[in-house]
Amino acid sequence: MKVIIIRYSEIHLKGNNRDFFESALISNIKSVLREYSYEFTRSNARYVIRNFDEMYLDDIVDAVKNVFGVHSLSVAEEVDSVYELISSAALLYAPKTGRFKVSTNRADKRFPMPSMKISAEIGGDILEKNPNLTVDLFNPDYVVNIDIRENGKTFVYGEIIKAVNGMPVGTGGKGIVMLSGGIDSPVAAYMMAKRGMSLRAVHFHSFPYTSMQARQKVLDLAKIVKKYTLRMTVDVVSFTEIQTAIHENCPEEYMITIMRRFMMRIAERIAKNTGAGAVITGESLGQVASQTLESITSTNSVATIPVFRPLIGFDKDEIIEISKNIGAFETSILPYEDCCTIFLPKRPVTKPRLSAVQKVESVLDVDALVENALSNIETVVV
Repeated sequence: MKVIIIRYSEIHLKGNNRDFFESALISNIKSVLREYSYEFTRSNARYVIRNFDEMYLDDIVDAVKNVFGVHSLSVAEEVDSVYELISSAALLYAPKTGRFKVSTNRADKRFPMPSMKISAEIGGDILEKNPNLTVDLFNPDYVVNIDIRENGKTFVYGEIIKAVNGMPVGTGGKGIVMLSGGIDSPVAAYMMAKRGMSLRAVHFHSFPYTSMQARQKVLDLAKIVKKYTLRMTVDVVSFTEIQTAIHENCPEEYMITIMRRFMMRIAERIAKNTGAGAVITGESLGQVASQTLESITSTNSVATIPVFRPLIGFDKDEIIEISKNIGAFETSILPYEDCCTIFLPKRPVTKPRLSAVQKVESVLDVDALVENALSNIETVVV
């Protein structure tokens, strides 16, 4: 019988709390497999999926390997722990050419042969059928794995498929991610979800200065991120009134700084209204004028809950690499402008003093602008 073996990540370090993390991981795995029919069982520090339609094998593997908390998977043959059956299964997973070895784990000590002898005997069976192979115990191109379990069953498999690791989504609290149409914020969302955080997104939209295509681009990015976060709701905030007020009443060089402070206030209010405990941004130190230490300090000064910046020490190439790996890059670079590109100053202040920022901002009715924005939110469940 063909099965899929799932191994979990750092959950094994959780001691007395392990059941909580395992339950969340199992729930998340079942969530991504809700379209399929299968049998799910636990086996020591791993899970096994059986009795699925093999037509969907690749789809199931692709879904599970992107669940945070999963370390790796293997497609295996499950047979009774009888030497002849194990040897026949090993032949199915053996390569035709190259260097190989057989690795045996004999968890069932009642099996009448020791691990090294099993490996040697089955390696010999494989060589007899595939004379173009050579044995290399130290640097093989391929490993045939044999796992003899205590229940009288044996798993035989070859490839170990790397998964995303991390912690199960839902075990690390809730956060609000500021989701723009750029490269950075979807990666920031991915990084925090990897640490077990459940996410909701806020997007600032400045229609008619930004197009409906720009809005749709962000929703498309949210859908891509949902592959990893499992669920995603986007609060689309109309930001036009605030940007216009800043443009008409504040010095040009402070526009980006003041704008970021408004975004933080609104994101925090949404966080508090939805039970989230943190705000997440895609900022990277020094990448642009609004991401200097002084600018970040100015933005943080209006926040009363934690602000996480998982990309703070990353350079652009590193962020782009992750963006490509998670499938967001091609959407992120579509040429639709977001609100951060509207009314851009020629020379934005890069080291704003907080006292100067507060004085510039004092001409605005901050509370009224924030309340108006919050009263006109469009909530989209992706």
